[in-house]
Amino acid sequence: MHMKTIRFLTATLILSATTLHAKMVEKTITHKIGDQTYESTLVYDDSIKTPRPGIFMIPNWMGPSEGSLEKARKVAGKDYVVIMADVYGTHVRPSNSKEASAAAGKLRGDRQLMRKQSAAALDAFIAQTDASVLDKGKIAAIGFCFGGGASLELGRTGADLDAIVTFHGDLISPTLEGEAKNTKAKVLVLHGADDPYVPQDHVEQFVSTMQDTAVDWQLIQYSGAVHSFTNPAANSSGAKYHEQTVQRSFTAMHALFQEIW
Repeated sequence: MHMKTIRFLTATLILSATTLHAKMVEKTITHKIGDQTYESTLVYDDSIKTPRPGIFMIPNWMGPSEGSLEKARKVAGKDYVVIMADVYGTHVRPSNSKEASAAAGKLRGDRQLMRKQSAAALDAFIAQTDASVLDKGKIAAIGFCFGGGASLELGRTGADLDAIVTFHGDLISPTLEGEAKNTKAKVLVLHGADDPYVPQDHVEQFVSTMQDTAVDWQLIQYSGAVHSFTNPAANSSGAKYHEQTVQRSFTAMHALFQEIW
């Protein structure tokens, strides 16, 4: 066999072995509040051997699901360690929109409970993730729909986060006016301009309140996009997947992370 051919085959085998070794790790992180168990999923590429920033991801109102896990994989890539957070508890796993509405509605109606359950999941993420994988000094929160609102609510507690990014998330809450100023994180809101569920009067209230704070915040509105624009399963007039907006919004998120880290 020709020497160049041998070298080529050797290099190919080494590359193949490296590729086979690299994999996306998915690990369950469990914590409790009282007697209730919560199970979040940690996602990262184990081919990277240096600590990476952490992304605390609160899913949409369906809670932990395969769709949200796929988002976690996409966000993680080779650059981040992501946790798909369980803020409902293992006893709540909605199977349809009616059940999801009830689960999300319970926390929307009790913002202190929402904060408590989000903060507990964040603490578990930081405490239970190996320091060789996670750079515990670099943590951001992101959220989708219900999860976006929950991420902003967590920020209003003064949580030690570098950034908060929301995708088609809730913007207002009973705590907004008085406690938005407590947010330490840089905030990026990614919003569908035609969203009927988070309409422009909510946007205006959010903007008005944030202008009275010292928080570093941004809001980007995308034309032609409605609610749930990152959800491939969304296909109604008010909640619909929008590929161009997905690409633009994820680019904006990554640009912020590159800026702060």
